[in-house]
Amino acid sequence: MNKEAKRAIYILIFGNFLICLGISLVIPVQPYIKKMYGYSTTEMGIMTSLYSLAQFIASPIVGRVSDIIGRKSVIVSGLILYFVSEVIFAMSNDLWLFDLSRIIGGLSAAMFIPTSMAMAADLTDNRHRARVIGWISAAFSGGLILGPGLGGLIAQISYKAPFWAAGLLGLLSTIFTQLLLQDQAGKRPTNSAVVNWRQLLTPLLIILFVMIFVSSFGLQGFESIYSIYVNQVFHFDMGTIALVLTLNGIFSLFFQIVIFDWLTQKLGELNLIATCFLLGSLCTVWITQAKQNIEVIIATLVVFVAFDLLRPAITTLLTKMSHANQGLVNGLNMSLTSVGNIIGPIMSGMLMDFNYHIPYIVVAILLFISFLITLLVAAVFKKQLT
Repeated sequence: MNKEAKRAIYILIFGNFLICLGISLVIPVQPYIKKMYGYSTTEMGIMTSLYSLAQFIASPIVGRVSDIIGRKSVIVSGLILYFVSEVIFAMSNDLWLFDLSRIIGGLSAAMFIPTSMAMAADLTDNRHRARVIGWISAAFSGGLILGPGLGGLIAQISYKAPFWAAGLLGLLSTIFTQLLLQDQAGKRPTNSAVVNWRQLLTPLLIILFVMIFVSSFGLQGFESIYSIYVNQVFHFDMGTIALVLTLNGIFSLFFQIVIFDWLTQKLGELNLIATCFLLGSLCTVWITQAKQNIEVIIATLVVFVAFDLLRPAITTLLTKMSHANQGLVNGLNMSLTSVGNIIGPIMSGMLMDFNYHIPYIVVAILLFISFLITLLVAAVFKKQLT
């Protein structure tokens, strides 16, 4: 990559970190908002889910827009909306304003995240793409991991202070991105607003989209009830749970930044995807059958790392399989991720009311079926994938 492309990649990495930081900053202050304004748990749940809903609706539309008008304008607009969202949340005293802020935040993520992935695909060749997408995924994960901790720390000043700080970072990021980021030379937006869906949605791409949904559905189905599950079944206290989640963050960032590119070169994306599905399935079952806490901790770390490698591996393969309409493809990718993020926790919560182990058994079965499908894809589409 040339110097200009590297600079653009660094801007995209920081932007993804910032956007995901904004997603998770709200987590530690939710109890304060609920208590201060007397909101119900349902109202807080709706406020949280509006972010994913807006992201789900807007992602494919915005992705297609970036294919037509270019990446930079969409990315900068996304950062502007991020700034607006954080400022509105910081100034809010009414539920409808909190909800509006989360909707705008979801639109911001829909504009920035898939467009940044599309731009990364524009800027890289197949040899460098896995490494760059691994870095962007690490920035994505890093923002989600550090957000609650930073939010809780800054909230010691005021529960609104994290959002003022995030808004200021958003404004500065918007200015620097506008000044320094350039659309890749030679990459002209498409002149046609009409998509040939038959050419776009090939059987292979459809299967990859299904894998994206399963991975996000499985992760949220696993993660959303994890604290409750290990507390009730294995009597983990909050310190142990925090330790596991911290170790997960460290391991996941290490594998995404340092190991992911090496794994894709040694195994290939599809073999890596199959391995992650299989390990995720087996270790999820292991958790339900574990007798000692150390077994649960080891299996949990393997499951989380498998999920955190799945997404960049599938995204890398998606960008290689579709040379045109990268914005639309990455928008659909993010939209399906949002659907999984919405449905996964609902399914696990409902199933857990019947039996603690059922949600994880369902997740394990889905992951194992996905492993078998991946093997079938490798056999059927071998020529296309090489």
